[in-house]
Amino acid sequence: MDMNLPVIAGTISTTIFALSTLPMLLKAFRTKDLKSYSLGNIVLANVGNVIHSVYVFNLPSGPIWLLHAFYLVTTGLMLVWYLRYERRAGILKRFQVKTTVSEPISQPIPHPHAPVHEH
Repeated sequence: MDMNLPVIAGTISTTIFALSTLPMLLKAFRTKDLKSYSLGNIVLANVGNVIHSVYVFNLPSGPIWLLHAFYLVTTGLMLVWYLRYERRAGILKRFQVKTTVSEPISQPIPHPHAPVHEH
């Protein structure tokens, strides 16, 4: 196989870009907390990736195909996770029972001027 400088550079950069995304994916998967992410950004990234696929997959196969396929999968995962976890968090937040200070007291409160009886 003839490996020239552009293919080597593409392979190295593809690996670096993919590795740079993994910490974000692992944290999102582990914590299931995606409220700091923008739904608009995730949706636009997915739409852009799908449209960009027309261009990329008409290029000769190479590292760019791997990188673009990786981006398709990761932005898709982020969209699915965002919709699943943030929607669930929003539903739980709306139906969360709030405790109040006026809970029933188990022992009666003595009157301040009542005599104290020792047992």
